[in-house]
Amino acid sequence: MDGSIVQGEISSKIVTLRGQQVMLDRDLAELYGVKPIRLREQVKRNSERFPSDFLFQLNENEVEMKVSQNAIPSKQHLGGALPYVFTEEGIYMLC
Repeated sequence: MDGSIVQGEISSKIVTLRGQQVMLDRDLAELYGVKPIRLREQVKRNSERFPSDFLFQLNENEVEMKVSQNAIPSKQHLGGALPYVFTEEGIYMLC
């Protein structure tokens, strides 16, 4: 991770969904310096490493709700795909 990223920047990217604190795949890709599509590809290739309590994909209603709450700037911000979100444990699995 880039040493210039401050904790406040990371904290601002954490959202609560399905009763869990999670981070969007796009935000994690940015933190790790990779393209979101590459992160998603790796997750799909290694899906057995990510049980449902580590990672899940948002549905349309959840995306709409987060856009209306300004947690996600817009649907276009997501790149046209329903995003994956990672719990703390899922983020550890990315390392």
